[in-house]
Amino acid sequence: MAVKSGINRWLEASPSVRYIAPLVAYFLVLGLSSKQASALAWETPLQVFMLALVCVVCWPRDLSLRPVSMLASIAVGVAVFFLWIAPDVLIPGYRTWPPFSNAIVGHIHSSLPAEALRSPWVLFWRTVRAALIVPVIEELFWRAWLMRWLINTDFQKVPLGAFTPLSFFVTAILFASEHGPYWDVGLLTGFVYNWWMIRTKSIGNCVLMHGVTNLLLSVYVICYAQWQYWQ
Repeated sequence: MAVKSGINRWLEASPSVRYIAPLVAYFLVLGLSSKQASALAWETPLQVFMLALVCVVCWPRDLSLRPVSMLASIAVGVAVFFLWIAPDVLIPGYRTWPPFSNAIVGHIHSSLPAEALRSPWVLFWRTVRAALIVPVIEELFWRAWLMRWLINTDFQKVPLGAFTPLSFFVTAILFASEHGPYWDVGLLTGFVYNWWMIRTKSIGNCVLMHGVTNLLLSVYVICYAQWQYWQ
C-alpha cells in the first residue's frame, strides 16, 4: 500500500508522467524484445500484460475511455485502414522508392523472425497488442497530451480537442516519424486522428478508431502475409 501511495503521489506531482510513461514503457519493451520465436512465445503475452498494467496505473482519472461516437469512430478507423494499404495495393513497389526506403526513415521489414510468423500463439498476442494496447498508449501521448502540451505546458488547463496550427502539425509530423518507411500514410493518419480528436473531444473515440485501424491492419497482415507492416 505504501508503494502504491508513493506512486500515486509521484504521478499527481508530475501529471505529464501519466501520459508519457506508457509510451516509454512500450519502446523499452520493443527494444528488449527477443528475435527468437521460442522466446517470443512467452515474451509477447508478458509484454501485453505488463503494458496493460502500466496503462491502468498511469491512466488519468479525469479521462474516460468510453467512446461517445462509437459507429462514427469505427467508420473512421476503417477508412484509415484503407488509407494505409492503398499505396502498396495500387502502386506495387511504391515503398521501395528512395523517399520511403533510405538511411533516415529505414527500410520495410518485419520485426518478427520467420519462425514466429508461423506461430498462431505469437500472432494472436501481437494482434492483441496492436489492437488493444498500442491505441491506448499512443492516443494518450499524442492526442491527449502532446497536442495540448504544445499549446500550454500546463496542459491540464487545455481541454481535449483544443489545437493551434503548431500543435496540430507538429503532433502529426512526429506521429508520422514514428512509422519509419510508412511516414507518408502515417502523416495522413496523424491528420485524420488529430481531426477526430478536435471534432469529438473524446479520447475514447480516438482509442476506438485507432484500435479498429490496427485490428484490421493486423488481420490483413496475417491473411495476406504482408509482414512488412509490422515494423
